[in-house]
Amino acid sequence: MRRNRLAAYLTSLFLAVGMALTGAAAAHASSAAVTGYVALGDSYSSGVGAGSYISSSGSCNRSTKAYPYLWQAAKAPASFSFMACSGAITTDVINNQLGALNSSTSLVSISVGGNDAGFSDVMTSCVLDSDSTCLSRIATARAFIDSTLPGRLDAVYSAIRSKAPSARVVVLGYPRFYKLGTTLCLGLSETKRSAINGAADYMDAAIAKRAADHGFTFGDVRTTFTGHELCSGDAWLHSVNLLNITESYHPTAAGQSGGYLPVLTNAA
Repeated sequence: MRRNRLAAYLTSLFLAVGMALTGAAAAHASSAAVTGYVALGDSYSSGVGAGSYISSSGSCNRSTKAYPYLWQAAKAPASFSFMACSGAITTDVINNQLGALNSSTSLVSISVGGNDAGFSDVMTSCVLDSDSTCLSRIATARAFIDSTLPGRLDAVYSAIRSKAPSARVVVLGYPRFYKLGTTLCLGLSETKRSAINGAADYMDAAIAKRAADHGFTFGDVRTTFTGHELCSGDAWLHSVNLLNITESYHPTAAGQSGGYLPVLTNAA
């Protein structure tokens, strides 16, 4: 009988301790969820292509439909600094976007590197010129990714960690642009489309490696964009937009909410 009472007592004690620890963990998680969030990066983070641009952001074209804005609207962090800017390269992030970071920043998101590698010029060459010219321009971009981009990413990531030593940093990549093997695509050849996708993979691999070496989390959006590439019939990316050329090859509002937001949410 005494053993049964002792067993019952110990069971109750363990349950009480477990509930207390669970409650403490939940309180900690809740507290962590509402501390400072800073969104850095280029047009894929500012939301170019999603519309609903914030007038005060000027040429940075920050959108209320961009994944950073959507995340903060859903999670309500204690502070939110939306610093991402259209056209930004790595040095722009270092020089113009890091002022909002501090020791209390708990979450940082960033996408950067595509402009450094000349993504816009690659797409222009591939859309307007021959297969061989397109492949040559992509080879130049890949060489830059090998030789120069890692050092530039290191500089950005080191600066982020220096200014926000306790933050969780999520580095978002870029999607593949084309669905292959479909008759829905006019204009670009299968050769060009395949090479462009390969270049996106090459870029993502380089970014993921540098992010991992800095202890950051890489957010791979290629999975969420699968089935929503250009030529898929349900694209989450703009093709050439002659009315607003800067939106070309950028995520739509659906691409931000369905492609980027879930990846940040899962990684944050």
